[in-house]
Amino acid sequence: MAGNNSKLTRSSADKVVAGVCGGLAEWLGWDVTLVRLIYVLISIFSAGFPGFIVYVILWVIMPAK
Repeated sequence: MAGNNSKLTRSSADKVVAGVCGGLAEWLGWDVTLVRLIYVLISIFSAGFPGFIVYVILWVIMPAK
């Protein structure tokens, strides 16, 4: 499923808040802008709060690079 065989980690290069979307983009092999856009759209259509909770959970459980 992943774009490469690397471990899922937060990004230190493509970091806006905590590097979660950047890390997911690196892991999937996708453009970071696309991952951020998808995250924002999912958050908007789920009333925002669940998206925030998922981001915080990923921030806590994803190791830093």
